[in-house]
Amino acid sequence: MAIGAALAVVAAGAILKWAVTGHLSWLDVQTVGTVLFVVGLVALPLAIVYTFYWTGRRGEPADRAYRPPPV
Repeated sequence: MAIGAALAVVAAGAILKWAVTGHLSWLDVQTVGTVLFVVGLVALPLAIVYTFYWTGRRGEPADRAYRPPPV
């Protein structure tokens, strides 16, 4: 889910940066979009590394990840 969240932040930032043309007097929407876009781009590789390398799965299939000892 972390990868999906990072992609959602990237998408939200891109929409705010390039698709929203409205202006607020107290907030620069394009700057918020840029910040979200950059945060999402930084979070995406971290989420990928966490998902595939730090979880300890090491590429094992789900049914072979844990086998109870023989009785």
